[in-house]
Amino acid sequence: MVDGHDKAPPPDGGPGPESAAAAGVHDTGSLRVIKKYPNRRLYDTTTSTYITLAEVRQLVIDNVALVVRDAKSGDDLTRSILLQVILEEEAGGAPMFSEAALANIIRFYGHAMQGFMGAYLEKNVQVFTDIQGTLAEQSKSITPEMWTRFLNMQPPVMKGVMGSYVEQSTHSFTQMQEQWQEQWQKQAEQMLGVFGLKR
Repeated sequence: MVDGHDKAPPPDGGPGPESAAAAGVHDTGSLRVIKKYPNRRLYDTTTSTYITLAEVRQLVIDNVALVVRDAKSGDDLTRSILLQVILEEEAGGAPMFSEAALANIIRFYGHAMQGFMGAYLEKNVQVFTDIQGTLAEQSKSITPEMWTRFLNMQPPVMKGVMGSYVEQSTHSFTQMQEQWQEQWQKQAEQMLGVFGLKR
């Protein structure tokens, strides 16, 4: 078996290092294209090497825009590969989701609230990511003395930071509730209409 860093052309005789460069694939401003082959191997067309799921994870961490495509059909497999990355992380020593959280997420599939829950989670994760990014940026200029002062005043500072998060989270939830209520009313009216009843 060849390791994840083979500098070999892909099985279908696709672009090797020279032809990939000629095709402009190495342009860092473009989308990183990764091909998935029937043997389940992933081929990075930018570096002309086979890569592992761990390396896909690192690309995501490094904020590299990427897409994973089936080498034969061209179908977009990005979500499937990202879910595999999450599965590997969850199977590791420090999972992010508890069994209860995973069970609750599963229960929303096929539920009337599925679409709203997806949007709600996405918005909240984005808000949390933005807060984390802001704190990371501010921490670059923090000296040990400033850090000590920060820790001493942690309750009010954290209250302000988390207050912003909670406020946005509450706003998202309120929007979701309103949308769900509107949808539920429409569905109730349709159901009553089926039985020849009116509200």
